[in-house]
Amino acid sequence: MEPISVQIVGGSLGGLTAACLLRDAGHDVTVFERSSRQLEQRGAGIGFLPATYRYLVERAGVDLERISVATDRIRYLARDGSIVSDRRHRYLFSSWNTVYRELRAAYGSSPYLLAHELVDLEQDADRVVGRYANGVTRRSDLLVAADGVGSLVRHRLRPDARRRYAGYVAWRGMVPESDLDPGLVAALGDAITYHVFANSHILVYPIPDADGSVEVGSRLVNFVWYRNYLEGGDLDDLTTDRDGVRRDLSVPPGHLAPRHVAEARAVAAARLPTMLAEVVHAVEHPFVQTIHDIEVDRMAFGRVCLLGDAAFAVRPHAAAGTAKAADDGWKLADALDRAPDLSTALAAWETGQLELGRALLERTRAIGARSQVTNTWEPGDPSLIFGLYGPGD
Repeated sequence: MEPISVQIVGGSLGGLTAACLLRDAGHDVTVFERSSRQLEQRGAGIGFLPATYRYLVERAGVDLERISVATDRIRYLARDGSIVSDRRHRYLFSSWNTVYRELRAAYGSSPYLLAHELVDLEQDADRVVGRYANGVTRRSDLLVAADGVGSLVRHRLRPDARRRYAGYVAWRGMVPESDLDPGLVAALGDAITYHVFANSHILVYPIPDADGSVEVGSRLVNFVWYRNYLEGGDLDDLTTDRDGVRRDLSVPPGHLAPRHVAEARAVAAARLPTMLAEVVHAVEHPFVQTIHDIEVDRMAFGRVCLLGDAAFAVRPHAAAGTAKAADDGWKLADALDRAPDLSTALAAWETGQLELGRALLERTRAIGARSQVTNTWEPGDPSLIFGLYGPGD
């Protein structure tokens, strides 16, 4: 189809990937980001799946080894530190900051507008209008909602598609390798290392440092520790920060109430293998992300479509959230290229991405239940390997 005008609401990884792809296809693209400054430090480490890095490698010519850390083993430790499972499997890990910087550079001087928070939208047969809190109004042929878990666009178009608390949170944190004993760095540096115990599990892996360095000794060690909290009092207490402010989705570094940090460190010492407890203890400012599910029955609405977490928020256990958002962008660009008109393109795109989102959400729910509820997570089980379309895929 002929080039169209596109406004992308949300300038995180999914929105930026879609923006780069649609711009490359000749469309007139503008990204509207609600933050008043460049984004940083969201989500710490990420599993770096092919869909996530595809644009950077295929289109931007980025050397994958420069922006990611490879591990060759999936290793499980018992409480006493002995190895209960150790299998060869190659993963790549990066950090949110590193990937964002590279995508932002690839997007270059194309329009990326900060401090533009969408507050309303309307559409008719000929155009869609986005209205922003700073008074800006933008008319375009297509609006792509990449505005995340708290998507205003999804709320307006599908108000019943609300996020559902999964029953647990992810405690997260990063520590420079230089702050850890060299022996510990060596023991953790070649693998993603797990420990699974009653109604919980933790994973530890290396990622690039804040400046993107991937050299051993200069990297960060990242941990993700899933812990159950009852909805209501327990969860509300955890997510009320040190200043008494209730945080809905996450409590960022430096804002957790000190008593919760002390409790987590005490549990780490009591329940985790020593080397993993040392990582938890070494993180100065851990943070918490609540785990939610979101699913929709539609992703296309006239001249508006939902992308990434704005449509399906999936649990992190497949390391596929950013990959899913990137895949949405690739498939959208392909559909617009192949179809004669926007309506046909969005209909074709929606069918496949709904199927992918549902399958991924179902798989990550099942994985989470095995660890946090039923205690049926078996170390070394190949069905637990990361992947977007399936384990290892």
